[in-house]
Amino acid sequence: MRSDAVKKGISKAPARSLLRADGLDDSDFDKPFIGIANSWNDIVPGHIHLNALAEAVREGIIEAGGRPFVFGVPAVCDGIAMGHKGMRYSLISRDVISDCCEVMVEGHALDGWVGISNCDKVTPGMLMAMGRMNVPGLIVTGGAMEPGKDGDKNMDLQSVFEAVGAYSAGLISESAVKKVECSACPEMGSCSGLFTANTMACMTEALGMSVTGCATCLADDVRKLSIARESGRRIVEMVKKNIKPRDIVSRESFLNAIMVDMAIGGSTNTALHLPAISKDFGCPVTLDDFDRISRETPHITSLRPGGPYSIKDMDAAGGLPAVLNILKDKLSDVPTCTGKSISQIASENEVLDSSVLRPLDNPFHKEGGIAVLKGNLAPEGSVVKQSAVNPQMMVFSGKAKVFDSENDASDAIMSGKIVSGDVVVIRYEGPKGAPGMPEMLSPTSLIVGRGLGDSVALITDGRFSGASRGGAIGHVSPEAYAGGPIAAVRDGDTIEIDIPARKLNVKLSDQEIKDRLSRIKPVEREVTGVQKKYRMLVSGGADGAYLG
Repeated sequence: MRSDAVKKGISKAPARSLLRADGLDDSDFDKPFIGIANSWNDIVPGHIHLNALAEAVREGIIEAGGRPFVFGVPAVCDGIAMGHKGMRYSLISRDVISDCCEVMVEGHALDGWVGISNCDKVTPGMLMAMGRMNVPGLIVTGGAMEPGKDGDKNMDLQSVFEAVGAYSAGLISESAVKKVECSACPEMGSCSGLFTANTMACMTEALGMSVTGCATCLADDVRKLSIARESGRRIVEMVKKNIKPRDIVSRESFLNAIMVDMAIGGSTNTALHLPAISKDFGCPVTLDDFDRISRETPHITSLRPGGPYSIKDMDAAGGLPAVLNILKDKLSDVPTCTGKSISQIASENEVLDSSVLRPLDNPFHKEGGIAVLKGNLAPEGSVVKQSAVNPQMMVFSGKAKVFDSENDASDAIMSGKIVSGDVVVIRYEGPKGAPGMPEMLSPTSLIVGRGLGDSVALITDGRFSGASRGGAIGHVSPEAYAGGPIAAVRDGDTIEIDIPARKLNVKLSDQEIKDRLSRIKPVEREVTGVQKKYRMLVSGGADGAYLG
């Protein structure tokens, strides 16, 4: 076992002495050492219950004959970080989390580990570490909260942001905003729509890196503790059989996950996370894979932000296993951490509500959730959640109103300076330029809340929350800070968006773009510490904002 490096032989007496201070005795030194990376904190509502899951994982490890060790990793709540300096740390935290897991697992020669995760950057960060270290491991995602309710209508964090937009337009009162604020997020768990946290939980299960049913089981569901306990037992078995992440996850696994992503209409952030994770697993996927699979995969459910349903509804309809059942004839048969293949799991489960999870011949949309647009404004690509775009916005042309920061754009929207027919351009918010590629739920929600969701588009070299909807196109690459064409756009330029044709262009000649770029001095923001390191190392959005 790997842990023999700290527990076997006379020369390891000092290490054993320290481990005895942890409460170990002679019998423990013959057991697999299993780490539990626990992202619990009492800031993030998706993480406040994770200690209970960690304890259940511990119990499972002990039952199976292992010796558990718990360590902590950070987690950022994107909703709380949104709209201020803190959001520049969110995507950065993905790589910090990955490094923390690597440091603890490798530093203590652990034989295997379980990542207990939930929110947006924690799950992909842990998956990146799994692929990079290739030490036996699996993930327990913490589950979604119950949706808030407004009568029979589901609410979530998106509802609050859009209420602020409606208030700014004089459509609702301050007391109405307060009512939404107090009702939208009723309890522990990740936000209840198919935003980034829950999308990545689904991607983890689709990749075969969490046990069956984990992705959509709600945080307050007693089944979640059983899943955690089962995961603890399973990791010990994986260690004993030397089953490693790269034995489970292959390029075919990633292509399966992208297909699931397109079918359920997941967050555009998967176009950052899956490419980055795939690099650490040694089998890269690209935006071209996303677009190809999206064209071939119908969108079979309609969860918020694009539709009415919540994760709770998806779970009641059969969860991720039911989605696999619908896609079973299109999926590659690959292994999973459960010991069963993905095809076995698909065949053993069924759809329990075909109004929520529709068959392939009766989808909500003929194509998948994400489209990749290219053109003279995004030569390397950009992404849009097409399943959440109003049909009349699928082809759109408008005049640019350009902002060099998210806050300036939000102020303009709030004050009524953005009107029907505009294309809001937000730049210098990319991986290097921000730095950290902040999410922009505020401006997209303000646009929708002010009743402009079907007449105003937004493009950015930053990214969007999984809760964003409407004509919001992100990850425009190359970014402005790196000299991308988006830096050349001026107020009044005509921008043409054609999602079915996968085009994003500004009506300028190549020479005019080149001439403008030659005269531009990039916006510089002072950076220190982790932001400074990140800016030096990070690649572009089209490459997954990967630290190569």
